[in-house]
Amino acid sequence: MNGFDSAIQEFLTTHAFTSDVVNHAIRTIADFSMFKGLFPVAILWWVWFRGGRRGLWEKEMVIATFVSGLLALGAGRLLAHFLPFRERPIYDPTVPFHFPLSGTSETILRTWSSFPSDHAMLWMAVSTGIFLVWRWIGVLAMAYTAIFVCTVRVYLGLHFPTDVLGGAIIGVLITLVMTRDAVRPLYTTPILRVMMRFPAPCYTLAFLFCFELVTQFDEIRMIGQSVHKVLEAHHGNADPSLYGAGPEETAARPN
Repeated sequence: MNGFDSAIQEFLTTHAFTSDVVNHAIRTIADFSMFKGLFPVAILWWVWFRGGRRGLWEKEMVIATFVSGLLALGAGRLLAHFLPFRERPIYDPTVPFHFPLSGTSETILRTWSSFPSDHAMLWMAVSTGIFLVWRWIGVLAMAYTAIFVCTVRVYLGLHFPTDVLGGAIIGVLITLVMTRDAVRPLYTTPILRVMMRFPAPCYTLAFLFCFELVTQFDEIRMIGQSVHKVLEAHHGNADPSLYGAGPEETAARPN
């Protein structure tokens, strides 16, 4: 563990709350989707419908922000898979700190690499898009993400500070690239054209997409994992019931 991570985690663990109720509340904030992406996504819907002289440009930016968030989430999962595995602080025996979550044994958390934090990548990417459209609200969105998404995960020992910092930087860069004038119209123009021609199905799909983005596609991922395990069990002539996702897996939020 580097000095930067060590200094921040030592400070957080030294000043950790001693109340089980407070720590449980912080864990709830980390787990519940409404404390992660609901606020930024609601702001983007507000921007979409508020109109004004820059209405078309703002709609392009909203689409670009959602696309950036989706790319950030996908990039986070790919990086976690292909980069060298990094143990989460809460499970790393070389980390000399006690975290509020110490003692938990969620399988998915143990098997997912700590770097980068896809929560930080996704929601900082979205917050950056909000900032580019609506400055002071964007600052609030970034502060919200930094506190309720990034800091909470470091405090609980789910990530090292460099995990969330690296993820946040990557998320910001993805949005800055995808919202550039030379890039944005390449994909936002055809999307807007389809939305204007078929508003009812498009807004329905947009609602479903936003729901899944807020939950970070957890349910879809769990379905995919279950199907994969059943296929593995079938291929290995094992009992598929032994490979079903248990409650501890369905409750886990890996990054």
